[in-house]
Amino acid sequence: MRVSARAQRIQPFYVMEMAKTAGAIAREAAGSDHPMVYMNVGEPDFTAPPLVQEAAERAIREGRTQYTQSMGLPELRERISAWYAQRFGVQVPARRIIVTAGASAALHLACLALIDAGDEILMPDPSYPCNRQFVSMAEGRAVMIPSTAAERFQLSAAKVAEAWGAHTRGVMLASPSNPTGTSIHPDELARIQAVVTERGGITLIDEIYLGLSFDDAYSHSALALDDDIISINSFSKYFNMTGWRLGWLVVPDALVPVIEQIAQHLFICASSVSQYAALACFEPASLAEYERRRAEFKARRDWFVPQLNALGLTVPVTPDGAFYAWADCSAACDKLFAGRSEYNSEMQTPGSWEFAFELMKRAHLAVTPGRDFGHADTARYIRFSTANSMAQLHTAIERLRAVLA
Repeated sequence: MRVSARAQRIQPFYVMEMAKTAGAIAREAAGSDHPMVYMNVGEPDFTAPPLVQEAAERAIREGRTQYTQSMGLPELRERISAWYAQRFGVQVPARRIIVTAGASAALHLACLALIDAGDEILMPDPSYPCNRQFVSMAEGRAVMIPSTAAERFQLSAAKVAEAWGAHTRGVMLASPSNPTGTSIHPDELARIQAVVTERGGITLIDEIYLGLSFDDAYSHSALALDDDIISINSFSKYFNMTGWRLGWLVVPDALVPVIEQIAQHLFICASSVSQYAALACFEPASLAEYERRRAEFKARRDWFVPQLNALGLTVPVTPDGAFYAWADCSAACDKLFAGRSEYNSEMQTPGSWEFAFELMKRAHLAVTPGRDFGHADTARYIRFSTANSMAQLHTAIERLRAVLA
């Protein structure tokens, strides 16, 4: 059977491939004293709070399971709008908010609406792997720009200006970012937006971890800068509703009918049950619980990152949000693979890919190698997800210490 050229361009999602291997090893370790500790998938270990679960059950009992408007429930769009005002001090009219089947659908819709064949989108290297695949599916091309620890692994206005070419359509950013957990400083973001605006381009920004910001200096939505910025958000991370597949998109007024029409054809609407459940996310009791959980994620970061640094798994930039640690494993690889006959001077030096598999086999610890996240220097890095209990984080450090001793 002939497969489309579009499908052939899509690269593997190594995070999920690693998860398969981790699952297989975990089955072998089941019932042992060392069950697998998963630090590879970016999914909160918390589930939706009680009020959200009750709202979903109520929607099912009351038969509110039919299609909604493609734009989403009007009352949910209003509550998201109110949340922006209350949490970030920014006015985002509900008419510009489009509820989607997860942030992935939001990104897909934005790319289909804005990218033509041959258009180039600038994004930092490293960045979330699916973002460049969404660009590819829209017949565009992601241009990965290496970013350094000194730049917080984010783009700068100077690099955007330098990389902008005849086919550049715009930039795709993430703040806080997966895999690094770092954000763009609002001043630098304003400079990037000025460069993009001057060239008539578009700015798409993934803000799905924005609710999990830990530093007031970075806890600002890009929507405060310019109504032309397109923001993608989600109920998955801060709101702990990953499998509910619910997100949203904030777009300029002129783009609303365009996105609505595409959404009608592709998705009809997001899950009605998930939407009715999400209304309860904004109840005071739910918001208080989300803030308690945000404090727990911060406490985990504050304990775990110094432990990694002490083991030589250096985290060059302390994450200011999300639940990731982007660690340089070069020194750890030198120690772990020293004297191994399969690695000699004629072969490539083992990096995070080999390191990740070694940890799964020897420590029953699943992590994510940097291969997924870019091209420039990512083979040196490993991503740890700290969306685990403190007990599991302590276990992970003990196992790492044993392996690297």
